[in-house]
Amino acid sequence: MAAAAGGGGGGGADGGSSGEEDGGGPAGESRYLAACRACGVTPASGLLRRAPGPALSLRHRGLGPRGAKALALSLMVDTSVLTLDLSDNWLQGEGAAAIAEMLKENYYISAVDLSDNKLGLEGAKAFSAMLLENTTIVSLQLSGNEFDDHAAKYLADAIAANSKVEILDLSYNMFDDKAGEILGMAIAENIGLKELKISWNHFHSQGAAALAKGLGANTFLKVLDVSYNGFGNSGAAALGEALKANNVLEELNISNNRISVEGALHIAAGLKENKTLKRLNMTRNPIQSDGCCGVLKALQANSGTGIEILDLPGHLSGGTSCAVAAADA
Repeated sequence: MAAAAGGGGGGGADGGSSGEEDGGGPAGESRYLAACRACGVTPASGLLRRAPGPALSLRHRGLGPRGAKALALSLMVDTSVLTLDLSDNWLQGEGAAAIAEMLKENYYISAVDLSDNKLGLEGAKAFSAMLLENTTIVSLQLSGNEFDDHAAKYLADAIAANSKVEILDLSYNMFDDKAGEILGMAIAENIGLKELKISWNHFHSQGAAALAKGLGANTFLKVLDVSYNGFGNSGAAALGEALKANNVLEELNISNNRISVEGALHIAAGLKENKTLKRLNMTRNPIQSDGCCGVLKALQANSGTGIEILDLPGHLSGGTSCAVAAADA
């Protein structure tokens, strides 16, 4: 594998920087090689061969915790890298801690992708602490990292306090209803997020309601993806209420959430009053033709609706009449 060696405990490096800002290039490469020697890892060939530019992508390289530490040391004073993609590198909590410490010092990197790295609770703690200090990251991808309800507490602290991150992806994790309650309160307090993805988790009625309540109170979020959870009809009812109160959200994805006719009609009640939502995805929910038409009738009744794209489940009985209603809406 043309990659840095994975592995457990960190190396013996005390640092890898000269204390002066550096724009990358030969100096940055030398600094990275020195950090690799100090940490006892093989340099990532993808980094050594990369063309100069603001994007550093080392996806699927098997860096491991020690490889992450070597990279973090070399990036501490780098001024050339603006986007960092380390997805699928088995960094674990230790590697996440190294990257987080680097991001407390580096004020140039604005987009970070650490998806699929098994960061767990320790990673959540490290990144939460970092986000309380960092003021330059605007996009953070943390999907698929085995975050659970315990990790949610730390992440929620960061969400509530950080006003700089605009895009946050927490999908494909292990959040349950307790996490929904914790994150819902943080969403209500946040004043920076514009796009939040928390699809493919385990939010059900109670957690879903808490998330929806947070949405209703939020005045900044424009895009929310909660697809592939288990909101059900009670969660849909809470979303319907949130849509009545929220006047900022523009895109909402609630596909595959076990929402039936009853839940669809709750959503419809919200749509009847909402003026800002532009795109709504309700596919893969058993809302049947009654739910479909209920949504469309609500939009017809709302002369100020902002809906431009509406995705409803296909293969519905009565689909023709719904299509006519959609054309008129």
